[in-house]
Amino acid sequence: MRVSGSGPSGRPQAFEYVAAAVLDARGTVLRWTGAAKDLTGFTAEEVCGRPVQELVADLPDELHRATEMPVSGQVRLRHRSGDSIDVTFRTSAMEGPAEFLVLAAPAQHVVDHEQGAALLRALSSQDRVTIALHDTDLTTVQTNAMPGTLDGRQVQPGTGLYDVLCAEDAENLEAVLRQVLETGAPVIRRSQHVSWRHDPARRRALSLSAFRLEDARGRPTGVAALYVDSDHVQHLDLTRELAERVGNSLDVVHTARALADVLVPAFGDLVTVDLAQSVFDGEEPPKHLGGGDLGLRNAALAPAVTVWPTRTEHGGLFPPLPDHPLLRRFQQGATILIAADDYGAALGDPRLVEFLIPQGGHSVLAAPLHARGLTLGVISLWRCGRSDPFTEDEAEFMTLLASRAALAIDNARRYTREHRAAVALQQRLLPPATTDTPAAETAGVYLPAGGGADISGDWYDAIALPSLRLALVAGDVVGHGMPASTTMGRLRAAIQTLADLELEPDELLTRIADLVQRLAAEAPPDDHHIVGGTCLYAVYDPVTRRCAIASAGHPPPVLVRPDGTAEAVEISPGPPLALSGMPYETTVIDVEPGSVLALYTDGLVERGDRDIGQGLRRLTEALAAYCRPDRALDETGRALLADLADQAPRDDAVLLLARTRAVPAASTAHWEIPADPAAVSKAREWITRQLTMWGLDDLLFTTELIVSELVTNAIRYGRPPMDLHLIRHNVLVCEVTDSSSTQPRLRRARTTDEGGRGLFLVAQLGGRWGCRHGQNGKTIWSEQAIQDSP
Repeated sequence: MRVSGSGPSGRPQAFEYVAAAVLDARGTVLRWTGAAKDLTGFTAEEVCGRPVQELVADLPDELHRATEMPVSGQVRLRHRSGDSIDVTFRTSAMEGPAEFLVLAAPAQHVVDHEQGAALLRALSSQDRVTIALHDTDLTTVQTNAMPGTLDGRQVQPGTGLYDVLCAEDAENLEAVLRQVLETGAPVIRRSQHVSWRHDPARRRALSLSAFRLEDARGRPTGVAALYVDSDHVQHLDLTRELAERVGNSLDVVHTARALADVLVPAFGDLVTVDLAQSVFDGEEPPKHLGGGDLGLRNAALAPAVTVWPTRTEHGGLFPPLPDHPLLRRFQQGATILIAADDYGAALGDPRLVEFLIPQGGHSVLAAPLHARGLTLGVISLWRCGRSDPFTEDEAEFMTLLASRAALAIDNARRYTREHRAAVALQQRLLPPATTDTPAAETAGVYLPAGGGADISGDWYDAIALPSLRLALVAGDVVGHGMPASTTMGRLRAAIQTLADLELEPDELLTRIADLVQRLAAEAPPDDHHIVGGTCLYAVYDPVTRRCAIASAGHPPPVLVRPDGTAEAVEISPGPPLALSGMPYETTVIDVEPGSVLALYTDGLVERGDRDIGQGLRRLTEALAAYCRPDRALDETGRALLADLADQAPRDDAVLLLARTRAVPAASTAHWEIPADPAAVSKAREWITRQLTMWGLDDLLFTTELIVSELVTNAIRYGRPPMDLHLIRHNVLVCEVTDSSSTQPRLRRARTTDEGGRGLFLVAQLGGRWGCRHGQNGKTIWSEQAIQDSP
């Protein structure tokens, strides 16, 4: 009968490759084993009586110099076939004559043996993993099963499965291990329920992994079985799933729902996640100790189809709770494990019992969501029906899960606070959503970034200019969050100020670019590269029905004509605002009344799955479809954003729509001013005829004085050609244009001065006045309100 675990020759397989020889003190081979012959190919007759050095292929220098037999080492031996083999050897002095026993084995075999032993020691030291090595008879050869691991008793080598487990469970487990031994196919994480022979009532769920053991020739030598408590496996799975699913969203409610979905049904039958009301708003929860109204509201309930009417009524608001030692323990960060009956007795109020204890629930874990010293809410995990009650170990594990989940919820809360602050600041800095001016009706829509993205510095503006003109602006600041919003506010204020100077679009953008350079110089050194942006500035004149446009690295506007056709306006964009010193170019286009001019930012046309050209074509097609004369502009803007924007856009987006109007030709008048002082009286006569025709006799006297002064200044200080324009709408606009670039100045004339009072009179008689410069001269204008005008 062969000894279990031995090879075909009866030699234990652990020693199958170990060769032995006996040497005298001079290194002469005295005896030679069969294993030595198998290793080298030399027989005992060929080796005995000869120095062992003759068998060494490359004798190391330290062995050449050695005066006594080395204890251990590694050498290369000759093989009878002419090859060589690396071996590791160890020597031991024998009792009696001066003889030495030398044991040698292939070096790789020794390394494999040492690594295998190290792996086995590492596995055996794991207190949550029980490893058992079985021979081909499935007898336990080695195991780390100690009291408290499998059945609370130490398992001795030589023990069989029937000595430890109940007969039925031992038979089932032996069948699994026998199949692994015979087929070589491993078993991975197989659920196996077992009961102990000395305690049949105690039943445990184990996760079994088994592998066949083989020698170097591939012959089966036994089975290695790893047993892990299924509860521990479940905890590892839950921890991994929590890390993967909870925290992916920066939305408080989504995070709470992901947490609930992880816990049910894997760890419990029913769970509610209740958060402080302030957490939903991004604020810190109040610090509360004791009973009363805790200000909690339900954020998640799983499974979602569970019928628990009291939890969904009144918006899921938590009722006031009585003061109780358990409540105070919870508020101090402890997880509470309690049976439903004890919970109901602690509540003491049938209405609270109905609200807080589900039907069929018998055991609950109430874990605080505690992070950074704040109690954000509570996880209430229930087991119902036939489920086993929670244990103290599970309560401890729940504390770990709750602490990790609390960090994710707190991160979402902090993001919500910062996001709302940035959105509020952004929206406060933006102009009214709609405006109505003689030049155009406008509607602006702002869509903040979502899905975890920060707020950017996108903005739009509609600025009413003198002579019934309208400036349209769309811009996008580099960066995110508060810095981008504040930079946007500064740029918008600067553009409004420069717009009042009535600069040409290219000149205005040049000055804004200089401002951005100054802002970058003021920024901290590490932030210089994030100060910049793009901007589109357009001025529409309802009298000439022309629009002048300049771009600083911004996408072109889209023009939708009254017939429904739409196209992107061809412009020559200049560099972004961060790059000053380079020129901008103004493009002038004709715009029919009733057209829609659309300005936007790249967040509306750029997306990960398409380039800006594709996005612009899509926007143009959508504008052609949505911009109908019978549809309000603000409604059109909202519908466009809903259609074009992503579900959770990674960048802000603004859209400014302007439906243009025109001043009728009958409401304008033009007169060429001759370069003759007598032209002043002729101008008064022309004014009288024109205002009488328009029925503005009440403005005749003041208009004559204003025109007299403006025409006089043009003749005296300007250069031909000179023109006088009148525009009638809700105001009467008088404009005098000449070819001189001299800037008029308002000054206080002294009593003895003969001049200097002209502009002072213009300023006093009109509602407002000003001067704008063009490429071919300047225009001085004055406005007067028309009574009973809209």
